[in-house]
Amino acid sequence: MDELSIKMRNYLAEIYRLADREQPDDGFVTTSALADMLMVSPPAVNRMVNRLKELDLLEHEPYQGIKLTKQGEKEALQQLRAHRVAEAFLSKVMGFGWNSIYQEASQISSALSDVIIDRMTAMSGNPQFCPHGEPIPQHDSSIQPMDDNLLSDAEAGSTVKVTRMRTRESDRLSYIEALGLLPGCELEVIHKAPFNGPMQLKINNEYRIIGHNLAELIRVIATE
Repeated sequence: MDELSIKMRNYLAEIYRLADREQPDDGFVTTSALADMLMVSPPAVNRMVNRLKELDLLEHEPYQGIKLTKQGEKEALQQLRAHRVAEAFLSKVMGFGWNSIYQEASQISSALSDVIIDRMTAMSGNPQFCPHGEPIPQHDSSIQPMDDNLLSDAEAGSTVKVTRMRTRESDRLSYIEALGLLPGCELEVIHKAPFNGPMQLKINNEYRIIGHNLAELIRVIATE
């Protein structure tokens, strides 16, 4: 859809990310949550929502929120493909840390042609996931499903593998890395304190204690 601006494509991608992060039963997310994610004013979000609705790229239901249409999801996934390939390239080829690539990828991804994206993919080793563990969409806008859950929901005594991060905040990613909780890491949940208290984890025969808020930023899949 050639008439879409870079700003529109970024909005669609962020709506997809928000829905994927929150995973609402009906697929709808609130415009206030989108405004918080984008750090823009609610009126600015509402103006863009109306424009995208006119293009049949999203649905907007009062008191329910917004949801991408099939065409809107396709456009969102193509923008996410460019962004996540850029992240992989910055990390694997240029040596940037995973805690500093999100904003850099945001700056360059909207200007990348399909030819450049394909070359960056090849140079990065044809990754299936970005450095934060998110699946990279394919040319046809298909994307690998992720049947994972929040680490905070894992039961004591279970063994899980870290899949991806829900945050892109640099300081939090640095702390998560220092704890060894990178995508692909396997860990055992030793203990969970009640009332959303801290969790005790075992990683490579070492013990870690993390708070509930941090555990909500990490998604995992059971290995047993």
